[in-house]
Amino acid sequence: MDIKELQRPLRERYTADPENAPITLTVRSASTDLADPLHCAVTPDSVPALRWSSGAHEAVGGIGDAPCSADLLLASLAACQEVTLRMVAANQGIELEDVEVVVEGDWDPRGTLAMGREFPVGLTAIRCRTMVRVAGDVDEERAARFLRSAERYCVVLSTLQGQPSVESEFSLE
Repeated sequence: MDIKELQRPLRERYTADPENAPITLTVRSASTDLADPLHCAVTPDSVPALRWSSGAHEAVGGIGDAPCSADLLLASLAACQEVTLRMVAANQGIELEDVEVVVEGDWDPRGTLAMGREFPVGLTAIRCRTMVRVAGDVDEERAARFLRSAERYCVVLSTLQGQPSVESEFSLE
């Protein structure tokens, strides 16, 4: 697949009209049974027919039949890392033989269970290990450039490392 050719009209459009390049991605809760406190679903506005199910983790009383929200966060990083690697490889003419992305997050459920302020709520560390095997011989400099580019252009990795501002508003009707 020719990624450069695929992206050419997008680059031209963004160059010609830079004010319309930034977009806002939206994901919203999907209708589910409100009598079930352990499960929910979300759907991205960009693909409204798609639903992701989520549930409370077993460590806080869930039943373990759906990924918890932290699983979805870690999955976002793994998916972004792999898609970025694949696109950069295609763009640079590097054939991949194998890619494996493993993302781990450290979490102490006592924070979520309100067992004391000394226990943080949320993940305290995230580790992403990406192993790539390329076909044929790729010189060291080209391989290093490939991996640097894949790391640099991963949206989710850059977002998590950059500590973006996050606004949260709760309201009651």
